[in-house]
Amino acid sequence: MSKIMKELKGLSSDELKSRSREMKKELMKLNSQVSTGTAPANPGKLKQIKKSLARMRALLHQHEVVQ
Repeated sequence: MSKIMKELKGLSSDELKSRSREMKKELMKLNSQVSTGTAPANPGKLKQIKKSLARMRALLHQHEVVQ
């Protein structure tokens, strides 16, 4: 299991939601940079953020199913 996943599993639903909102804002910034033709400082970060958001959505779904 990845380090990120272990860290995310320890968070509550509210914490996951707030981190998800922050990451979505960052993703929007990076996407706007790409769409305007500006090269992002770290191109691999886009993929990393998308994967992290997917992991958070999966964990949030698990939290909802359990409750």
